[in-house]
Amino acid sequence: MGWFDGSLKEESKFIAMLIGQATKSVEAIHYLVRTLEQVNADTIKAVHTLADEASELRRVLIDELHKTFITPLDREDIFNLSHCFEDMVTYALTTVEEMNILRVDADDYIREMMKLVCEETEQLELAILRLAKNPHVALDHAHEVRKLERRVERLYRAAIKDLFARATDPERLPGLFYRREVYRHISNMSDRADSAANVFGMVIMKLT
Repeated sequence: MGWFDGSLKEESKFIAMLIGQATKSVEAIHYLVRTLEQVNADTIKAVHTLADEASELRRVLIDELHKTFITPLDREDIFNLSHCFEDMVTYALTTVEEMNILRVDADDYIREMMKLVCEETEQLELAILRLAKNPHVALDHAHEVRKLERRVERLYRAAIKDLFARATDPERLPGLFYRREVYRHISNMSDRADSAANVFGMVIMKLT
């Protein structure tokens, strides 16, 4: 187990690597939002590439953690933030894959939830960018993520309620269940952003 040295510098390699992961998650979610209306094999290939890149960034970070005794943040916090960033990109990939395989087109719920998830990733990127010099500003961004997650959760519940209201024709049930799966993946994406925001809260409490 390494030591937490209680100080934080912008040039920390771990901060730089977490910024890289946050930026990759923004890139992936932005791409998904832009291509929601035309999910196809090319879209999946592009998101798969982004997911592979996100996983590689995490592998490098974990390897550096293994080699480093004294870290600028608690090792568990670095590990968990990294995990959240990677998971968000993984859920983005799962979303496009299932939209394509299950033939689920984008509806207003999917569009609005993805727009909010996109904002969550942007706020998380700002949080990690501000963490070293302006930790309280970073905390503000983390709070914004939590507010956005609550909005996604309300939309998710409304979407599920609407699906059940339409579940009157047995022949339509498979399509409704498929759509629910896509909603669930987007909700999971948002949950991982919320988990990252919670880790930021703990990090900033230790730093200030």
